[in-house]
Amino acid sequence: MDIVLRAAIAFVVLWLLTKAAGRATLGELSSFDLLLFITMGDLIQQGITGEDRTLTGGLVAVATFALLAVTFNLVVSRWSKASRLLEGPPIILVADGRARTGAMRRQRVSVAEILSAGRQSGYENMSDIRLAVLEQDGKISFFPYTAEHAQSADQE
Repeated sequence: MDIVLRAAIAFVVLWLLTKAAGRATLGELSSFDLLLFITMGDLIQQGITGEDRTLTGGLVAVATFALLAVTFNLVVSRWSKASRLLEGPPIILVADGRARTGAMRRQRVSVAEILSAGRQSGYENMSDIRLAVLEQDGKISFFPYTAEHAQSADQE
C-alpha cells in the first residue's frame, strides 16, 4: 500500500510539473524538455518503489500511474468544469492577424512557433490568420478570414 500512496503523490507532482512546463505536445518538445521528462521518470521511480526492487513493486507503481491517468481522463471527459480546472481553457494566441503577446508569453509560445504551425496549415503570414487558438492538448488551431472579408480587403 505504501507504493500506491507514493505513486499517487508522484503522479500528482509530475502532472503539476508538466502543466507548469506548458502545453507543448510531445512532438514539439525541445531536446532538453524531452530529456528532462525522461530523467524525471527515472529519478522519481526510486522514491516511489523505495527499497522494493521486485517486479511486483514496479508493476504496482505502474498500475497506479495507469489507473490515475485513466481516472483523470474519465473525469475530464465527463465534466466540463473539471476539464477547465485540470486542463485549462483554450487560449487565443492570434486575433485578427495580431499576436496576443501576453497570452503567448504566459503559454511560452513564440511568434516563430505560431508562424511555423501556421505555414503547416497553409498560412503564409500572421496577417492571414483571423484566429489562432492553443487547444487543451497543446495543438494550435487556425481559423481563416471569411471569403467576404478577403474580398472587402481587396477592394480597399
